[in-house]
Amino acid sequence: MATTVRRDVLTLDAAALGPDNPLPPLRLPRGPHGPYRIDERTRRGLPRDMARQLAYEPLRSVLPAPLRDGYGRTREPRAFAALVLENDRLRATVLPGLGGRVHSLLHKPTGRELLYRNPVFQPAAFALNGAWFAGGIEWNIGATGHTTLACAPLHAAVVTAPDGGPMLRLWEWERLRDVPFQVDLWLPHDSDFLHVGVRIRNPHEKPVPVYWWSSAAVPEERRVLAPAEEAWRLGPTRSLTRVPVPEPRGEYAADFFYDVPDGERRWIAAVDADGHGLVQTSTDVLRGRKLFVWGTGEGGRRWQEWLTGPGAGGYAEIQAGLARTQGEHVRLDGDAEVAWLEAYGPLTVPEGAARGDDRAVCAGARARLAEALPPEAVDAAYERWRPYADAAPGEVLATGSGWGALEVLRGGYDLPGTPFPEATLGPEQEPWRELWRSGAVPEPDPGAAPGPTPVARHWRDMLETAPARPHAEYHLGIAQWHAGDRAQAVRSWERGLERAACRWPLLRCLAVADLETGHGERAADRYVEAFEDLGARDVPADRGVVAALGREALEALLAVGRAEAARAVWERLDPRTRGRGRFRLLEARLLLAEGDGPGARRVFEEGFEVADLREGDEVLSEVWAAAAPGEPLPSRYDFRMRPPT
Repeated sequence: MATTVRRDVLTLDAAALGPDNPLPPLRLPRGPHGPYRIDERTRRGLPRDMARQLAYEPLRSVLPAPLRDGYGRTREPRAFAALVLENDRLRATVLPGLGGRVHSLLHKPTGRELLYRNPVFQPAAFALNGAWFAGGIEWNIGATGHTTLACAPLHAAVVTAPDGGPMLRLWEWERLRDVPFQVDLWLPHDSDFLHVGVRIRNPHEKPVPVYWWSSAAVPEERRVLAPAEEAWRLGPTRSLTRVPVPEPRGEYAADFFYDVPDGERRWIAAVDADGHGLVQTSTDVLRGRKLFVWGTGEGGRRWQEWLTGPGAGGYAEIQAGLARTQGEHVRLDGDAEVAWLEAYGPLTVPEGAARGDDRAVCAGARARLAEALPPEAVDAAYERWRPYADAAPGEVLATGSGWGALEVLRGGYDLPGTPFPEATLGPEQEPWRELWRSGAVPEPDPGAAPGPTPVARHWRDMLETAPARPHAEYHLGIAQWHAGDRAQAVRSWERGLERAACRWPLLRCLAVADLETGHGERAADRYVEAFEDLGARDVPADRGVVAALGREALEALLAVGRAEAARAVWERLDPRTRGRGRFRLLEARLLLAEGDGPGARRVFEEGFEVADLREGDEVLSEVWAAAAPGEPLPSRYDFRMRPPT
């Protein structure tokens, strides 16, 4: 059959994604994406470019992306828009509304699913800004960690492929680094390999840090092969050490970044006991290869069940990136771009070699890959694709955000192949189009959340020259905070507070600034004042902003031991809010602060699920230990990802 691209519907048991958090994420969320700890022996052996890139422009905040924490754990059948790319060998199912995730890659002649296909859609707090889900192939751009676009819609359209057939293009404006990118997927006629052309462009005059890791989920029992004899292992304590390959999989989750020698073909594969599986290869620009495993411990098992459902089976991830490790960011010069080609397809290790030692199996896999898709063919496919990367999209299949349209309108960028039409601008972008046109920030409706803040330098410059009304000072402070000028941000918020009729947004920002500088009591005072000001505006108690501000206020008050004030905030929350898992955990903490250990324990015994528990967060075990000293943590609450300290 000729290659086709068509619309489809995929139905999964799914939790609702819910609304975004309306409060700007001024603090980097807790999680496993901090700097690596490198012992002196490993440090001496680091290549110079790796050492440099490990220190280059780490993420300071997830601004301007919103926190996505409105999801729950109740799942019911839900239809997702899907795009299906198919030839007579492969069928790829893509979810444009969920970051362009390749949900399934089916090899039709054998009927084998090449990926780990998650039977559910269950968001969890693994992305840099919260909501993420497991399975398939994801495209991680931005900064160390899972992309902020994991559960966001991308633009999608049909484009002509290099062989004259249809090609599926996905594109969006990545806001952490302020760059546009595209992912082109096509299936050459009679090919067993999904071809993926990726391009990141820097339309600005100054260099920007970029990051990319393509991540494919595979069944965890598969044997992972890569052309390397050593790897950098990143364990649960964030320690980076050099280890031989293969390193036995241990009790706790770990990343293995393979040290693929220069000049060696770039590939990684995962095969089952009979030698069948998936292989990924690319042009040399995509130099890194990685294996992620959850480990054999109870915490890792619990996380897998949490993400996929009981009986769904475990998974591992094989990945490919621009750098050797995920702690690195790569410099992309102004008015420059970086592009490469990836290929995903079936691999069968020669009979008899599948159960041999790793060197023999790896040699067999390398030979089979060379037969199925020689490296020269990958390079040639990349060269054929490059002229088509600029081709204008044809039929539009899905629409992403309006942020790219706003940036193109402001900057006058010419981006062949990835149009961001003005028609995609929406209510979130409208105040910023008005700032660009008139030089002033329009005032919001009384009592409404202020809305998102673009924080790139050009928007900060416009805010600095806008009329200094309280709303403009609020947004200017957020942009200054993101830029690292925190003292000036505080001054902007204080100036706005002097004349603000609606005080809670500015008070909340100042409270966060107090927390960052160690002034916990003053932060608690400001949170109380902010929560009272919000309550005076007749905002319905079930609105998301009440829950978001109430949660932060409770945490700040409990941190300084002010249980009575925390109880007052708790009593003003909507009963449905208090019934959510995150707030049940806060209730247990509040009871402990009031000296009611048995009451805190009863909260655990009644049962709750913290839907937005972040990877690596040990708060459940910490609160249980205080509520039930000396008793083992119930397995339903065991998400521990590192050895006890």
